[in-house]
Amino acid sequence: MVALALFQPEIPSNTGALMRLSACLSIPLHIIGPTGFVMTDRALRRAGMDYRDSAKTQQHPDFEAFEAAVAWERSRFILMTTQAPTVFTDHVFAPSDIIVMGRETAGAPDWLHQRADARLSIPMQAGQRSLNLALAASMAVGEALRQTGGFPDPLASGHE
Repeated sequence: MVALALFQPEIPSNTGALMRLSACLSIPLHIIGPTGFVMTDRALRRAGMDYRDSAKTQQHPDFEAFEAAVAWERSRFILMTTQAPTVFTDHVFAPSDIIVMGRETAGAPDWLHQRADARLSIPMQAGQRSLNLALAASMAVGEALRQTGGFPDPLASGHE
């Protein structure tokens, strides 16, 4: 199943919003530390609302611990970055892919760019720096789930 990983997130409201995405779309969310906030932060609770408890969240103290935790899955690390020539909609996603998002203020370090199996970007209007992290992650996850047929069955959840 497609998963999402946040590398050293700094803004609790983004992490909270992505916890909600995890709960609603039933995807794993890996939070790779250290984070720029305390995970019990009030803003995190507000953004995550009552979805926080049903999110499939795993916290890892650092990238090495994260990598060890997912090693058995044989996942590809798909890094979303403004520095990639490949557009995310041109990439062929696999169900075991983990979409990795860098820090809100600094992006991903060079070693993480090198570690990535693919680096993807979202095309934007010239002169704009970047999208909000939670929005960009949602777009990438949505495309990956569309391609892999990974969206939850709305009839199974009682929604039509």
